[in-house]
Amino acid sequence: MKTRYILFSAALCSAMGLGLTSCNNDEFLEVNQYEIISMDAMFENDANAKKGLNGVYDMLYPNDAYDGDWGFKPNLFTGCHPTIDTQATGWDKNWNVQAWNQNSEELLGGWKHVYHGICRANDYLAGLEEATELTPSVKQHLEGEGRAIRGFFYHWLATTFGRVPMLATGENYTNTPQKARAETYTEMWDFIIEDFKAAAELLDWKPMDGQYGRATKGMALAYLGDAYMWKAYRLTDGANGQAQDAAAAQQCYQQAAQCFKQILDSGTYKLNESFTTLWDPASAWGPEAIWVEQLDEGTNWGQWGNVTTKLMLKWYTACPENGGWGSLYLSWEWYSCYEKGDKRRQGSCYTGAVPQIDPNNPAYDPQYEGWYEPAIYGVNPYLQETLGKGASGTTTKQFHFNNGEWAPAIWSSKMWRTASANYKAWGDGHWSPTPIYWKRLPNVMLDYAECCFRLGQDAEGWKQIDALRERAFGKFEAGKEEALTAKYMPYYNDFANWVGREEGENNDGGPFYKNRKDYPLPFGSNDALRQDAKTYYTQYTAQKGFKSPVWKVAVNTERRKEFNCEWCLRPDMQKSGFMADHVATNYPKRNVTDLKDVPWTNRDYDYNDLKMDMPIPIDEILKNPLCDQNPAYQGQQ
Repeated sequence: MKTRYILFSAALCSAMGLGLTSCNNDEFLEVNQYEIISMDAMFENDANAKKGLNGVYDMLYPNDAYDGDWGFKPNLFTGCHPTIDTQATGWDKNWNVQAWNQNSEELLGGWKHVYHGICRANDYLAGLEEATELTPSVKQHLEGEGRAIRGFFYHWLATTFGRVPMLATGENYTNTPQKARAETYTEMWDFIIEDFKAAAELLDWKPMDGQYGRATKGMALAYLGDAYMWKAYRLTDGANGQAQDAAAAQQCYQQAAQCFKQILDSGTYKLNESFTTLWDPASAWGPEAIWVEQLDEGTNWGQWGNVTTKLMLKWYTACPENGGWGSLYLSWEWYSCYEKGDKRRQGSCYTGAVPQIDPNNPAYDPQYEGWYEPAIYGVNPYLQETLGKGASGTTTKQFHFNNGEWAPAIWSSKMWRTASANYKAWGDGHWSPTPIYWKRLPNVMLDYAECCFRLGQDAEGWKQIDALRERAFGKFEAGKEEALTAKYMPYYNDFANWVGREEGENNDGGPFYKNRKDYPLPFGSNDALRQDAKTYYTQYTAQKGFKSPVWKVAVNTERRKEFNCEWCLRPDMQKSGFMADHVATNYPKRNVTDLKDVPWTNRDYDYNDLKMDMPIPIDEILKNPLCDQNPAYQGQQ
């Protein structure tokens, strides 16, 4: 199975070095160099014990020894691609058609990466239990953080693979080389719930020592509520062979709602005033961030060996004609689910310059009315780069970008925003500061809304959705346009001093006009266009023909609009029991022979809910004979 590591060689957590946050801070904080602490000295004093925990936090970053793309692969492939809202070409396209299998390298890489983190946490927590020289309050916080991180790792395993082997404190793959999977989903989720429950009791709302990056009570409660919802799902919609217990599931939803209400009532978090700025460097550690991996090198341009720049999101998510690799596309079905005036779409993507969606084109088709948004049409507004560079015959000027295989001509702006993919990209320009959000306040709001609907508290459920939609339509921006511009525009002008060009100069591939005065996407309110959520989604559900109740369509459609490319989309939709209805209704099977002149996706496979429990990697099956395979993949070669 997995070999053991040299434990506790990790970056110092100097204020944010660990890369995760449960709070907010306007400063970019720096990471000191690695230090080695011997096992004997690990718990001699508070300072060493804190440094030792960094060896566990270290596994939250990409790591070439296990999974150098952690945070994108397998997270995008398991967390987004099965919804079909995000798509891929080449060998990655298997993740859009349920053709992943037990030999998928991405699954093995994620499995190994996460279990190394769990083993580190188990060794650390075992040593912490025996420690006698630590200040009680410090020991309490360190235990809470250790259990929260272990819970986070198990949460990813459990939401990806279903039942998995549960290694407890002190167990690792040296002293426990073989272990069976949890016998039931309830057993597994109870283990995870216990970790988050303990962490929530041990931790404070603010991080220890003011170091943004440490787990907090808010993070633990957000995942605790999520875990209760997953347990309820396994007791009902996602039983997969487990005895169903509707009464126990209702109790889980009640417990989950209590967790989310604590977060909402605490006043610790609030929505960013503008959705469109969430992925700007100036939004790092913003007020709605609960748990986020911050890939940033401060003011240092990254080199290929730097762990936080190893995850090259600008290449993964950029248009291939602009120097990207084309690993991520967004579907036209996703694009079309937005209402006119919802700013989340223009804050999430750019489209190719497709003539059919340009109202200035005489061939404009009225069915696309409302789709056209000049700011994101054929251009990356943040970099002021034309998609396809304006070349004649560019493949961005059709619904599907033909890069050897068809893929939607839409690219994510959440990660391809702050660094050009084709200008100074392969040398000293390797810098793409990016937050990977694991939990934001909207996750909590929509999870709480779902719990309220399930518990018969419909008014509170609609209240949460309406509050989130107010921000989506720019209501919080009204009257604050100048202040928002003053906060977010300086980054782009500072960056332009290095890579920019004067206004009016030819676009030689370099991004950014210098001395721009306006933010790339105009601030201001579209709230006059917003319908109340219940009215809108009642009409939308009937129009689309969903089989699910209106509240479930509302919660999950809001998740689609809010969380594309955020890795939680498939897990959230799955635990809601909405995936099958989503695929059948939003992506009906088609027999499309030529995708060039139609926007829609050609789904040609039958969706199988059992396959949402991904296959246990074959490497694990061979090395751990006590571990069996998930039902949908038994007998698979």
